[in-house]
Amino acid sequence: MAEKKRVGIVFGGLSSEREVSLNSGRNVHDNLDTTRYEPVALFLDERARLWHLPWKLISQNTTVDISERLAEEAKWIPYEALKTEIDFAFICLHGKYGDDGCIQGVLELLGIPYTGAGVLASALGMDKYLQQMILRADGIGVPHSRLVVRRVWENDQAGVLAALQEEFSLAVVTKPTREGSSVGVTIIRNWDELPQGIAVALQWDNAVLVEEFIEGIEFSCIVLENERGTEVLEITEIHPQSEFFTYDDKYMPGRCRKITPPKSFSPAICEQIRRDVLRAFRSLGFRSYGRIDGFYTSQGEVLITDPNSSSGMAPSSFFFEQAACSGMMPQEIISSLIEESLRIHAQKRGPL
Repeated sequence: MAEKKRVGIVFGGLSSEREVSLNSGRNVHDNLDTTRYEPVALFLDERARLWHLPWKLISQNTTVDISERLAEEAKWIPYEALKTEIDFAFICLHGKYGDDGCIQGVLELLGIPYTGAGVLASALGMDKYLQQMILRADGIGVPHSRLVVRRVWENDQAGVLAALQEEFSLAVVTKPTREGSSVGVTIIRNWDELPQGIAVALQWDNAVLVEEFIEGIEFSCIVLENERGTEVLEITEIHPQSEFFTYDDKYMPGRCRKITPPKSFSPAICEQIRRDVLRAFRSLGFRSYGRIDGFYTSQGEVLITDPNSSSGMAPSSFFFEQAACSGMMPQEIISSLIEESLRIHAQKRGPL
């Protein structure tokens, strides 16, 4: 019998999404096919140190609960030694230092293949401003937006506010350029609220994206790459309980209706969404898999609002919901991601 590949499941991290990452990592760990792979749970702590966790720590409720017990109950793994511990990395990190090319760069230097996009595409998948520049240049529909950087805002708030009021009609949305899970997002329906919305976003990054508010139905699509090409799984139609798809709507049970397959889109609209989603995936250079979110507007347009070079892996995530519509069980889809990623990395020349 062939020796099992040691799959390092990397979760935790330094970002605002570390608790989401814990749920993703735990679910991948529990659904890994242990007849083919040996799971190695790797927790990235708040100081960017990697720890090999026993199950009793993986099962903890929060990342703080885990962190408090690392020194006594986990094994610290120096980055230089990581290749002696794992053969492959299944990345379940979300947000900064996980989705943005940082951990991907480390793994490239160590020669360890991994799930998801490479360094550059991961960085683009995290930067909302650069995403829109690339997609817009490629003729893909995106919201109208304007970047506000911290130094300009702090030096001339009145000038920035006047320019934004001239360019946009209410409502608008303010968001950090590099955050996920709707962290730092505010809907502005009165110009007096705009300074506070910018201030909230600047708590999370040094630049803010001011974006038109979109009237329409939100959707999310998982894209998978395989030997035959790239396919879009079933579309999910999103109806949040809140004014927009907030952190709580995304992760609190009962806060959002996710309808897969969608009920509000005709076959022609679904085809239009799939076409633009696939174009966005390829335009940004994503590999292996990704999640592309957007809106079908009241004017009949498809606008891509949030291309992600990875996806949440919790039991109720879009990934497993859409895979289920294709008849794929969690263990099957996880194995497929591993094998496809290994194929992609075997064919690369230089970093992915």
